[in-house]
Amino acid sequence: MSDSDLVRLRPRRIRVVCWSSAVALVVVFSLVATSLHGPTGNGYGSFQRGDQLAMIGLGVLGALGALLFTRPRVEADARGVRVRNIIGSYELPWDVVRNVRFDRGAPWASLELYDDDLLPMVALQAADKELAVDGVRALRRLHRAHQATLAQS
Repeated sequence: MSDSDLVRLRPRRIRVVCWSSAVALVVVFSLVATSLHGPTGNGYGSFQRGDQLAMIGLGVLGALGALLFTRPRVEADARGVRVRNIIGSYELPWDVVRNVRFDRGAPWASLELYDDDLLPMVALQAADKELAVDGVRALRRLHRAHQATLAQS
């Protein structure tokens, strides 16, 4: 592997689901907002334009929350690996990585570190099947290449 090799990985299936859900949330909340008019249940109050806008705003906030799950990605090169999960980002040199794991039945791959810690890589999800397997293989190749250069020096 050359120093210029860069592996970029993002989940596929979860992005499709999240974007579809986000659009559906905004559409449903907008439709509900348009139906809010006239008096409330007991007739003591009535729905106003602000209530409709608030309902649309709730739909937008829900959509943004769903889109948080499109955030994960992994980038790796000869120097190290950068992992961005739903919450939190990590940049690790290959020196601290013991192994790239994708255990049977696990929802996503993980990095096993020399301090016996496991760092999940949510971007490599089992739901993506071959895409995730290819990504793990590419990360393992980079990790092996780094170990080979350490063994030579």
